[in-house]
Order: sequence, then structure tokens, then C-alpha cells
Amino acid sequence: MSEIGTVLLAAGLGSRFGPEPKLLAPLNGMPLVRHAAMAALAARPRPVVAVLGAHADRVRDALAGLDLILTVNPDFRLGLATSLRAGLAVLPPACAAAVVVLGDMPLVTAAHIDRLAQAFAGAAPEPAAVAPVQDGRRGNPVLLNLRRLAPDIAGLSGDHGAGRLLRGRPDVLEIPGDLSTALDIDTPSGLAGLATTA
Repeated sequence: MSEIGTVLLAAGLGSRFGPEPKLLAPLNGMPLVRHAAMAALAARPRPVVAVLGAHADRVRDALAGLDLILTVNPDFRLGLATSLRAGLAVLPPACAAAVVVLGDMPLVTAAHIDRLAQAFAGAAPEPAAVAPVQDGRRGNPVLLNLRRLAPDIAGLSGDHGAGRLLRGRPDVLEIPGDLSTALDIDTPSGLAGLATTA
């Protein structure tokens, strides 16, 4: 099986959430970002690289004690693309693919991540990416084939992740998703609605 790593994006400002850092907002007694990190660590792909940026020291504290490789993106204000590249740059050269996990998706589980990795490993020919789909819409996390997409990722800019790269490509493997792979948290009310279900 090809070596697959994970990149956890935890560098954003989360400006739509309000004055307090979104990734540090508590959900069932634990910061939002720690939920995502623990799901990534419970899955098989290794290593797990967490990209910090905004509120880096506080996010680092929220992730204390977890078996993560931490890296800081000094250019996080320039958008998501810079954080994606910063995380991928830390993965070992042997990694053929990376699962990209967003720090504000607390319902994503290890099973979601492992399904992406298993689908990639079992596909022939090798897809450019594996993405969960629900009701015709792609969600997150996604798996990116670094051997195939590296030049495209290098050219990404602004607040765009893999979605722009994968749009319209015929070599993206789509697998069934669910609400967990479509839901990220952007507002305090959205978080409050999850507090009893997560």
C-alpha cells in the first residue's frame, strides 16, 4: 500500500465565528480543533501534520500531548492554499498521498479518513484524489494524490484548497459521504447546535 499521511489545517483566522478563535471553541468539553486532531490520530494514515497559524500558541496548547507534527505557516493570512502547502511540505518524501482534514469539522471520524485511504489503495488506475460525496456535493476530508497533483498544488493561491483543483477532473474517485463530511463550523450558533449530538 502506498504511504499516506494526513495534514490537519488549523491555521485559519475563523473570522466569521466572532472575536474568539473558532478552533478553540469548546464542544462537549474539548476544543473544536482537538476533536479533529483526535479523529486524525485514530485513523491509520501517518504521520499527522497539524498546520498552525492564527493563534498558534493557543492552538498548540489545545493540541498538547497528541502525537502530531506541528508546523507554523507564517503566511496564513494569505489564505488556505499557503497552509495546505506548508503541511504537505512537512510530510516525508515517501508519502504518495495525503488526507487533508479541516480543523473545524468535529464530526469527521477515523472511519471517514480510513475509507479515503482504503479507496485510494484499492483503486486502479490510481486516482488524482478521493472525495466523499453526499447529494451530489463533494465534502471533506479529501485525499490528494501528491504524485499527480503536486504541480497543481504548488500553483494554488488565496483562500482555496483542493476543491478548485479537483473541479471537473475525470480522475477523482468519489465515495459516499454523509452529514459529517459536509459540515464545518462557521458560527457560534452552528457550534451550539452540535453540542448535544457530537
